[in-house]
Amino acid sequence: MARLAPVLHAGDLPLAELCSARLDGEVVRIDDAFSPVDVRDGPAARAAAASHGWSKRLIAEQRTAAWIWGALPDPPARHQLCTTTGARARPAIPLRCVVREVAIDTDEFAFVGALRVTRPVRTAVDLARFSARFAEAEARVIRSLLALDGSGLDECRAALDRRRNLPAKKLAWERLLEAARADDPDYPELTR
Repeated sequence: MARLAPVLHAGDLPLAELCSARLDGEVVRIDDAFSPVDVRDGPAARAAAASHGWSKRLIAEQRTAAWIWGALPDPPARHQLCTTTGARARPAIPLRCVVREVAIDTDEFAFVGALRVTRPVRTAVDLARFSARFAEAEARVIRSLLALDGSGLDECRAALDRRRNLPAKKLAWERLLEAARADDPDYPELTR
């Protein structure tokens, strides 16, 4: 008997068959893909589900990376991707995606399957820098990301300080402190 792939897309089986299998409880939906119920829903399955058809030059970042790492329960409505400034090619932008060009070093991302994903500290710092609004939900995501690899404010400060003239650096640091303070009621107040 043939075994199903851990992540199935509409190209693997007809969409109607995948939807029917979902109704029968044989597969579960992961982003725009499906996975057999006996496959563990982890970063590898989420990365494979999301990255179907993406260029190998793209890197999952911000809310997409947070979802892949497991810090968010659901994928974002529009995936957030980046590419290096030296990529020298403009990959086709997949549907439901926003792509930006960034300065990123190889130690700031990891491979999850074949997909490059910003590491939890870089993801947390980027979320603190670029979130349009910053409330308890965003602070909780940042705390979850930092807990994944045992990072803390020292690693976040080092990530912010590794580049000169980083936009929104002060705002990001205040948000990171706010996230840490929300997790620890005895955390000292921000001093200026």
